[in-house]
Amino acid sequence: QVPLVESGGGSVQAGGSLRLSCPASFSIFGISVVGWYRQAPGKQRELVARITGDGITEYGDAVKGRFTISKDSAAKVVYLQMVTLQAEDTAIYYCRTQQYNGRDSWGKGTQVTVSS
Repeated sequence: QVPLVESGGGSVQAGGSLRLSCPASFSIFGISVVGWYRQAPGKQRELVARITGDGITEYGDAVKGRFTISKDSAAKVVYLQMVTLQAEDTAIYYCRTQQYNGRDSWGKGTQVTVSS
């Protein structure tokens, strides 16, 4: 598996948008699920969204309708498009891949800061 290095984080005003990227090839590395998680200071890490190789998606309640997870098989990237960002979305966002062989990998995270 290619080392997971998330990108696309940054600082935005409330109402703004960001797109996060995570390198992931479902077919080459036998990945079953790719997920985005986040952890805000003093809070537990929570699921933001995840996607299977078949394109089945799941979202955390806090982001439904605002965030979209997608995969580009040709580019071998999983994206997290975030719109209408709110101060509560401020957190470190992590990419996670789960492989069919049981391997579970996490990136080091990318900071998203939303100012109101």
